[in-house]
Amino acid sequence: MTMNWTPIVDWLIEHGPRILLIIAISVAIYYTLRHFVPLLIRRAVSRTMEGKPETEVKKRIDTLSNVFIEVGIVFVGIVALFTIASELGINIAPALAGLGIAGIAVGFGAQSLVKDIFNGILILLEDHYTIGDVVKVAGIGGLVEDISLRRTVLRDLDGIVHSIPNGEIGIASNYTKEWSRVNMNVSVGYGEDLDHVIEVINRVGKEMAEDPNWAPRILKAPTVLRVDEFEDSGIAIKILGETKPLTQWDVMGELRMRLKKAFDQEGIEIPWPHTKVFFGATPEISIKGLAGQKISQSSPAQQATRPKHHR
Repeated sequence: MTMNWTPIVDWLIEHGPRILLIIAISVAIYYTLRHFVPLLIRRAVSRTMEGKPETEVKKRIDTLSNVFIEVGIVFVGIVALFTIASELGINIAPALAGLGIAGIAVGFGAQSLVKDIFNGILILLEDHYTIGDVVKVAGIGGLVEDISLRRTVLRDLDGIVHSIPNGEIGIASNYTKEWSRVNMNVSVGYGEDLDHVIEVINRVGKEMAEDPNWAPRILKAPTVLRVDEFEDSGIAIKILGETKPLTQWDVMGELRMRLKKAFDQEGIEIPWPHTKVFFGATPEISIKGLAGQKISQSSPAQQATRPKHHR
């Protein structure tokens, strides 16, 4: 018994080209989105962020481009799927009605998803952070690798990737928004001349800001802000400066190394905790000596009131 291929061939001749055309149009729209969306967003963002650093503009463009392309691809995919289903003879009207009812049911059970998407829209509109920023959200800090309407992806210093739903983000702290800050303390010994110490620190910060290798990263030379604290082993001096985004940690590392060398040359002590250790009878002797010293330092009135013993 031979199979009759005529109906299949006739169906393919009638519907096959349409299905291929739908797939071809979807692919063409995908590549169009990938090419033109970044250009359109660049034009719009460049106008709204005129005068801002180029790195900030680029991060904003990359973030919005990724989101709009993802949303566009999902929309095109859904439209193509329903169009192909119609070509296959599937009645999509009941399916759409079923999706509407299912959407209501899912809406009650997926409130967190709706919250994620709503928060994601606000994050993008208000420009809380973009791809390439170092942020702390939901108690987790790291480099922003991706943002979508539903979640934010961070990679921390250990290389661990964290996927955080946008609905869980209440406070977002951005460490690299337009510029970053050098904020560090340096301790010196209690016996040091603070005026001399401050002069050395400011000199080192100025020399570093004028160094051709570091000048492009520094916006404002690190200088002493104040004597910040009396610590157990030394005096803490606070240093502030401004850098380009993402460079503050490199600048602080280099500044610490230069300060150590300068302090060594100037004979400035960097304190560390000291501990006295007693061996043998030393503590006992010290206590007896202290007691004898207290007795010798007592007032004449106290000595006069002491009872006298006669042999």
